Amino acid sequence: MVKERTIVETQVGIVGAGPAGLMLSHLLYKAGIDNVVVEVRSHDEIASTHRAGILEAGTVRMLAESGVDGRVLTEGHEHEGTTLRFEGVSHRIDFQKLVGESVWLYPQNEVFVDLAAARKRDGGDVRYEVTDTQISDLTSEQPKILSTTAEGEALEIRCGILVGADGSKGISKRQIPAEVRTDNFIEYPFAWFGILCEAPASAPELIYANSEHGFALISQRSDTVQRMYFQCDPNENVADWDDERIWAELQRRIDGPDGLQLQRGKIFDKTVLPFRSYVCEPLRYGNMFLVGDAGHTVPPTGAKGLNLAFCDVRVLAPAIIDFFDKGDDSGLAEYSAKALERIWKAQNFSYWATNLMHIQPGENPFNQKRRRGEFASITGSDRGSAYFAECYTGWPDQ
Repeated sequence: MVKERTIVETQVGIVGAGPAGLMLSHLLYKAGIDNVVVEVRSHDEIASTHRAGILEAGTVRMLAESGVDGRVLTEGHEHEGTTLRFEGVSHRIDFQKLVGESVWLYPQNEVFVDLAAARKRDGGDVRYEVTDTQISDLTSEQPKILSTTAEGEALEIRCGILVGADGSKGISKRQIPAEVRTDNFIEYPFAWFGILCEAPASAPELIYANSEHGFALISQRSDTVQRMYFQCDPNENVADWDDERIWAELQRRIDGPDGLQLQRGKIFDKTVLPFRSYVCEPLRYGNMFLVGDAGHTVPPTGAKGLNLAFCDVRVLAPAIIDFFDKGDDSGLAEYSAKALERIWKAQNFSYWATNLMHIQPGENPFNQKRRRGEFASITGSDRGSAYFAECYTGWPDQ
């Protein structure tokens, strides 16, 4: 039986307790800004959802320097470069030499675990497993979040600012009227077949491989668990692929004269990941602001998803703080345009890297040979490699 409605008043209401929502909640707490977070999933469900994680240096600094946890530095793996492999020949892009930055291999669900622990440690109001969530009065001075808690309590959160951090399938962006919202969207004609396996690493850093058979990514997750992908049809059925067939396909995508061999092991997770790019414009409607996947998604080729979400938070958090502490709403007024500048740079890089590394259905010899020239331009000079390195490790804050 649903209990009588409970009204909670707070400065900021956040829909979504993924990394973006929790990082924003944490930064606001540190500045003395009261906030409440609601999330449809359970803590354990989010923590156990395996997602890759390549973190830019700026993301790592946000985690370590804001007092979340230094586990990313002690348990994450610093990568000072990455390998682009084309037609069986490897070319290492040295991030440190070219742009003086690194990235860190640290799974996204571990980022969530650290953030959730920090909010619990600091007494944060994060309510998991809510249902029937609705948002309303977005153009008023007091937006509202309505939901039912896991205990069956009818909850109404009244806030000065509402933040939609509820992912690509969430409700927030859909509350922006169609005549106001522009949905910029493309869908790619291929997907990734992804696996998790129990095996040692096949290489010390990621390998992005293009071959006549299609793309493959040889990644890592830990010292004993590895993440790998190969390009496939979006309608591919994982049930049609046994372990031997998967390993054979991955190996032929990276075969070359150097004899590179994958380290094999038991495969315990298989999935097909479709490819889409999306940007919602604007990222603000009334007193609601979108961050992370709620406002934009990228294909995983450029490793931008989580990092871009943290960049949104890096712009929005100080704007919210200035609004409540100083009565200055200029940062809020500028948020959408400022965040979108970086979002479109990331979209461009992700789109470019995706089309560079993948074979299009029905591709003709001209396109294949043109790609070979593009790849040579990137790897054949420090300037070409530096462009890739700067995009991959992240641009300085605007």
